[in-house]
Amino acid sequence: MGTAKTKPKVVILGRDGLENPGNLQQLRDVAEVRLATTADLGEALGADGGADVLMLWDFFSAALRDNWDNAQALKWVHVCAAGVDAMMFDELRASSITVTNAHGVFDGPIAEFVLGSIIAQDKQFHLSKKYQQVKHWERRDTIRTAGRSALVIGTGGIGRAVARLLKGAGLEVTGAGRTARAEDPDFGTVLRTDELATYAGEFDNIVTIAPLTEQTARMIDAEVLAAMKPSAHLINVGRGQLIDEPALIAALREGQIGAASLDVFETEPLPADSPLWDMENVHISAHMSGDVVGWRDELADLFLTNLQRYAASQPLANEVDKDAGYVRVIPAQG
Repeated sequence: MGTAKTKPKVVILGRDGLENPGNLQQLRDVAEVRLATTADLGEALGADGGADVLMLWDFFSAALRDNWDNAQALKWVHVCAAGVDAMMFDELRASSITVTNAHGVFDGPIAEFVLGSIIAQDKQFHLSKKYQQVKHWERRDTIRTAGRSALVIGTGGIGRAVARLLKGAGLEVTGAGRTARAEDPDFGTVLRTDELATYAGEFDNIVTIAPLTEQTARMIDAEVLAAMKPSAHLINVGRGQLIDEPALIAALREGQIGAASLDVFETEPLPADSPLWDMENVHISAHMSGDVVGWRDELADLFLTNLQRYAASQPLANEVDKDAGYVRVIPAQG
């Protein structure tokens, strides 16, 4: 008779006020699960010989870095988000620990949000709502979205979903990434992001969804903003730090660009004294572009599937390239 296989030891890092994953009992069927918050993460990671797995349900937490000495038994860290920038640090990059993320969960919802933002700007929905509130009737001509151009900065899974949906709505889409290439199945042409200022002026809409890395931080700076069309619409659904926020405020005030739809900011929640709140050509949402009904259940189910693979010694899905900071995507051909 064989020896029963030991269950993996999993720590789930949540935060006060955040509900636990809805499939907690199913997770416990596969693994020994311990719940933790930032205050007791170190103890949870080091108990009973050390945890094998850390699930970051609080996906903006940087607590692993502060408790690294207690994490010596870790083999796998899963981040319940698409971006891993908040929790990544040098020691983790250099380690043999596998990092996975929620690649795929947010692709469709964020693509819909981007298309909705573009249509809302082109059709003046924001202005119509303002007029409605003061009972003002004013007919205007609006912009036809089909035939307009869009640059999508970020060629991962979310960027590709954005490109496909925008193309379906009739926009002419170009991509921007670390490497230039032609005949990409989703973007057609992909331009180099380190040359943004040389071609930013060619596009009606510019969408930022690149992962936050040392190379992409403040990639939309004063030079790039100055190169854009005066009518350009900037949509940020990536990270606030992709844009030089003071430079953006100045560009919007001076009419260097036409409008910005911003779902993410350098500081969140956006401080009450930020000039962005009161700007007529800025449309603000509360970091919610991917948050559709049921999204937390999808995140929990994705982790359960990967945990089952881990327990069966099978390869994990959604492995992050720790140096690059994202899951490398191979575009589908055909």
